[in-house]
Amino acid sequence: MHKWLLALLFIGGTAQAAGVDAISPGRLQLQAGEMAVGIGPAPAKIERVLIVIHGKLRNAETYRKSGESAAELAGQTANTLVIAPQFLNESDVALYSLPASVLRWKGNEWMGGGLSTGPNALSSYAALDEIIGRLSDRKQFPDVKQIVIFGHSGGGQVVQRYALLAREQPALKAEGIRLRYVVANPSSYAYFNEQRPVAFDHAQCPGFNRWKYGLVDPPIYSGGQTPAQLEGRYVKREVIYLLGQQDTDPQHPALDKSCAAEAQGAYRLERGKLFFGYLLRRHPEGANQRLVEVPGVGHNGDGMLTSPEGQKAIFDQ
Repeated sequence: MHKWLLALLFIGGTAQAAGVDAISPGRLQLQAGEMAVGIGPAPAKIERVLIVIHGKLRNAETYRKSGESAAELAGQTANTLVIAPQFLNESDVALYSLPASVLRWKGNEWMGGGLSTGPNALSSYAALDEIIGRLSDRKQFPDVKQIVIFGHSGGGQVVQRYALLAREQPALKAEGIRLRYVVANPSSYAYFNEQRPVAFDHAQCPGFNRWKYGLVDPPIYSGGQTPAQLEGRYVKREVIYLLGQQDTDPQHPALDKSCAAEAQGAYRLERGKLFFGYLLRRHPEGANQRLVEVPGVGHNGDGMLTSPEGQKAIFDQ
């Protein structure tokens, strides 16, 4: 058994209450504190790790199970480990009387790379860095060839923005490990400059280009890199935009309807296609990225993960 998996501390059953519906049972010790995490069965030979990022509901176990279903449908359970980090907030920790050692964030600030409020300050993106860093450690994971980070809805927002800001990890290249980002049905994207596909009143929407919709005032995690530097690295990263063809409701209750988001399109499918068009116009030579539409699926994380298109995006099926 891998040392890293043995380091997971398990607590009792998942209680039900208002707020987050369940606390993931695993604990991953990071430098700043313990991260709640859901983890699937570990195959004897782990060649791929699927990291599934939950959305605003913070329902990591739901997404972990969907990730496991996708691996099973793709016939990849023999070599794929599924893990689902859980970005808890302060209300979750209070509600479940969790130990002070468990990492937590204020509200939804984890989505934009914000710093944890306890037990120590850690960007949610730096937490992902640490997880990926461990997975690239050949002493613990000698067989890993690929890491896939998948996020749907709010998780899709996290994955797109993390792909934009993520620090380089030399160990990945040195060990020949491919890192892929799969961005599924987010409400909005972080643009590189002030261009937007939909006309709007700039005076009525002063924050349209501020983080997390643009690169003005990015989080501390960005390390002072310029927008040009961030964009240059982003287009070299392997990103798949996975969009449900039925995710077309401009009044969807979970859709971001702020002016900054509306400037990107009317609904999620349109926003994704417009962002990808913007990307290709700025990089006609071809970025290391592609857009894949999923027929018959709307705003449904399980449907996106387990669809034939989702399986292909994650498992190269």
